[in-house]
Parts: sequence; C-alpha cells; structure tokens
Amino acid sequence: MIYVIRHGETDLNKEGRLQGRLGMPLNEKGIKQAECQKEKLADIKFDYVFSSPQERAIQTAEIVTGIQAIIDPRLDVFDLGEADRLKKAEVKWSGVIPDAQVYKGVEEIHSYIKRVLEFMHELEAKPGVREANILISGHRCTTGCIGGYFEGIPEDGNILRFSSDNGQYRKYNFNLPLA
Repeated sequence: MIYVIRHGETDLNKEGRLQGRLGMPLNEKGIKQAECQKEKLADIKFDYVFSSPQERAIQTAEIVTGIQAIIDPRLDVFDLGEADRLKKAEVKWSGVIPDAQVYKGVEEIHSYIKRVLEFMHELEAKPGVREANILISGHRCTTGCIGGYFEGIPEDGNILRFSSDNGQYRKYNFNLPLA
C-alpha cells in the first residue's frame, strides 16, 4: 500500500502564501497534524519512506513513521520561481501555476509531472514493492501528481484535484489497474 501524505502546516500555509523551494519548517499546528497521522498509522509497518528534499516534507515523513526518510529530488516541490512566498490572491496565474511570463524561474508543468512520474515508474518496477507499505511525503503538487499517476492525468493537466490538504494522506495500491 502506498500512503501519499502532504506535509503539515507551515506559517506560509497559514498566511495564504505560495510555498515552493523557499518554504519553511512545520509550525506547531503542522507538527500536531503529523503526530495525529502517526497515531492513525501506528499499526502500519513501513518498508520504505520517501520524501521531497524540503524540510517540511522530511519532518512530516519522519514524525509519522519514526523512520529516516529517503530523499529523492524528483519529489521536490514545483519551482514557483519569483512567485515563491507571494500571497496567493496577488499572483498572476496561468491556469493552476504562476504565469511564467510574469515570474522568472517558474518550472514548466509538463517537466514537473514527468519527473514525479519517473519516480513513480521506477518505484513500481522495484522487486517486492507491490507487497510493501510505502509512505511518500511531499506537497500539494506532489500528492496531486502521484494521484494522477493512479487516477490518470486530467486532460486539462490540473493534477491539484488529486492533492491532499496539509497533514492529510491518500492511499493507493500498485496492484490496482490505473484509471
């Protein structure tokens, strides 16, 4: 079983700001969210724990499982470029991402999806992984992209419809056919 968790709350989440690679560690509420999931998942023995390299995702993974996370850069948050840390209401959008014509350094969405899906394909190909319990800790975009791996990437590319709220997780299974 695969448990895909979004990191707990940070002060930037609380303030309604975009949080990319200039993110922050978990705040008190975020730590409590992770501890709550630890209690819910206490009966699960995790065979693998993977995380984005962002501190907030690592903290969440390690609080929930008590296991040191394997960091994989392909799980890193979508690069928001110059839009990082701006208030969501003030950002100029191009669909679900900041407008790359306005903000330098915004990652190309298809490249982002490709790198996360490469991680998932590689993970699925590992021997014995179908019987393993795996926790993957990431971000709104990461949880959404992994959801798209199992549910199918929407035609409009809006993977965020599969994302989790802060400190929440979704379960998937490699043994089920992809939608």
